[in-house]
Amino acid sequence: MTAEGAPRVERDGDVVRITMCRPQRRNALSREHLGQLLAAVTDAGESDAAGIVLGAEGPVFSAGHDFADVLDAPVRDVRSLLALCTELMRTLQEVPQVVVARVHALATAAGCQLVASCDLAVAAESAGFAAPGGKGGWFCHTPMVAIARNVGRKRAMELALTGDVIDARTALDWGLVNRVVPDGELDAAVDDLMARATRGSRASKAWGKQTMYAQLDRPERDAYAVAVEVMAGASQLDGAREGMRSFLEKRRPVWTD
Repeated sequence: MTAEGAPRVERDGDVVRITMCRPQRRNALSREHLGQLLAAVTDAGESDAAGIVLGAEGPVFSAGHDFADVLDAPVRDVRSLLALCTELMRTLQEVPQVVVARVHALATAAGCQLVASCDLAVAAESAGFAAPGGKGGWFCHTPMVAIARNVGRKRAMELALTGDVIDARTALDWGLVNRVVPDGELDAAVDDLMARATRGSRASKAWGKQTMYAQLDRPERDAYAVAVEVMAGASQLDGAREGMRSFLEKRRPVWTD
């Protein structure tokens, strides 16, 4: 039996769907909920699933941190809360599966950080995105770590300083999401992108995902040093050999990993 408000976890073929179910709290990321999400993502990461879809129920995707955990809390407690949130964000990128955010509505602050931390994101036309701390009293320092790495400096500064909501089409133009579709087509678009992002050798893709994150923010020389070593090692994987062999033999590959 799950705790009240715990995320719903469902296995759907090769995909694990994790859905936030705290609509009455706008899917706020309380300490308890962060722990539940971390456990769900970690468990999915240890499974044989090929992908993870992160979604939500209710009128808001996620409103970010639950201020009830923060107001009047000593700094050590706030620090540990933010460390737990950071662990969740990093775990989304460390698990071997492809992680797709299914964004049906407004995602703000750490909720927007959650979207930015997923590998891919599909948004409904009615979705919106914001880092509202810039127009409030608690600046979105940690959310902007992930958001800025998606949208670039000037756009990150605009989001951070104004705190204004950007619509889904703007988020697409700025690089925060991969697709924007009519609300009624959201699930189909998520499934389509997931299917295309998970085809091929799973072992090769898992190593590739993790190496992408390892090299993205490094200077070019260091990034190449990482990529050369990993790509050389990856050439020895069964999937790599099957992919090359099938190409040379002009046949469809048979993936066993």
